[in-house]
Amino acid sequence: MREFRTEAWRPGEDRGREAELAWQLALVATDPVEVDDEVAAMLANRVIDNAGVALAALQRRPVVHARDQALSRPVDRGANLFGVSRDVRVAPEWAAWANGTAVRELDFHDTFLAAEYAHPADNIPPILAVAQRRGSSGADVIRALATAYEIHVDLAKGLSLHEHKIDHITHLGASAAAGLGTLLRLPVEVIHQAISQAVHTTTTVRQSRAGAISSWKAYAPAFAGMMAILAVDRAMRGETAPTPIYEGANGVIAALLGGEDAEYVVPLPEPGEPKRAVLETYTKEYSAEYHAQAWIDVAKRLRTRITDLENVRRIVIHTSRHTHRVIGTGSGDPQKFDPLASRETLDHSLMYILAVALQDGTWHHELSYSRERASRPDTVRLWRKIETVEDPSWTARYHAPDPDARAFGGRIVVEFSDGTAITDEIEVADAHPRGARPFRRPQYVEKFRTLSAEVISQEEQERFLAAAEELPKLPSDRLSDLFPVARQSLAGGGSEGVL
Repeated sequence: MREFRTEAWRPGEDRGREAELAWQLALVATDPVEVDDEVAAMLANRVIDNAGVALAALQRRPVVHARDQALSRPVDRGANLFGVSRDVRVAPEWAAWANGTAVRELDFHDTFLAAEYAHPADNIPPILAVAQRRGSSGADVIRALATAYEIHVDLAKGLSLHEHKIDHITHLGASAAAGLGTLLRLPVEVIHQAISQAVHTTTTVRQSRAGAISSWKAYAPAFAGMMAILAVDRAMRGETAPTPIYEGANGVIAALLGGEDAEYVVPLPEPGEPKRAVLETYTKEYSAEYHAQAWIDVAKRLRTRITDLENVRRIVIHTSRHTHRVIGTGSGDPQKFDPLASRETLDHSLMYILAVALQDGTWHHELSYSRERASRPDTVRLWRKIETVEDPSWTARYHAPDPDARAFGGRIVVEFSDGTAITDEIEVADAHPRGARPFRRPQYVEKFRTLSAEVISQEEQERFLAAAEELPKLPSDRLSDLFPVARQSLAGGGSEGVL
């Protein structure tokens, strides 16, 4: 890997396009390096993962509304929607919107944590949508996804957005545009303009993930995917974008990140170096914010050591700054202790998640968030006894340069009314590649089957899995098999909506 250094330019300064981060990302996208079998297999795993969590969310309100919006934009040579008859095709940007919302709604797919947070599988819906529109093959999709994952992960390593209260979909806009450039084999000049436009239109404030979190948390990455498609469309027509988007005197770095004196270092692959970043990412075993995954595993094993949760006086979680600030008491969000809070807010409350996991010994993507479950008096009592504190040693491990040394857990101390206490510690979630039960192809398939069992027939399950497992060799006319049809028809032409 090489280190690309970028900073804000002075007003009127022009260092040339080689000094632009967006240009360097476009060079990565145009590098025709082959995708190795290990990477291709993991990308297929993530396609399987996305489909399972999307199908489980098909009847949730935000997903229904996004699908209705997409169904009102039918086109003959368009893209498929999860759950809808494969005969129905919609405009690719609207397919990315609907499918992206379905994928993200349950907060249940893959993640990467570094200087910034990322859900790289959010790149899959826009890339599949355009692949269907343009008649691309499964091999084309794999190449595009390898690019998107590489750029998404590399940006997350180099540029912290949340530190400046910017939402992380900015990196998704760039990576999706770059992946689409690889898919369509576009010239570097066109991809450069598309990335710049996508970054410009997807830089939004982080309020979407703070306070009373709304359904926009699911829509946000779908919006970024849609904007990436539109940016590529504009660039292919010869239109230009604001440049240099990162380095300009009024660009992202100067105006929104570290300011005119800040410097950022983004690791990027050398020309000809394989794009293997997907192998550094990890999926979720539980439908909860990733920083909470390891703590659900800890809760499940602590239950055997705690005979009566009513005797708990206090629980303190010593963890990284990110966990403390994002889903812990360091966030300062009183909504994280509110039984009437939205699902999205509870999903970002480690205190709530730990309390329920301690009591139930399990986690369910729907039942664990129900209003009845959140309002149980014994749960509320336990919930409000939990706090988090930052531990510098765990913060350092969170940011370890060596992927094999990174840790996203911490140490927990459970204090009882009689003055005794028990402790436990965890580095990574059990499903993490370095965890006690790492996810491999069988686990991805099992997760898909479990989540989709009540939504699609076994025949549809087998059709989808066959297509996903053959993705690197899948012909263009079989990409539609990656969109299983629900038992109950969801196609009705779309709602009239309000516009």
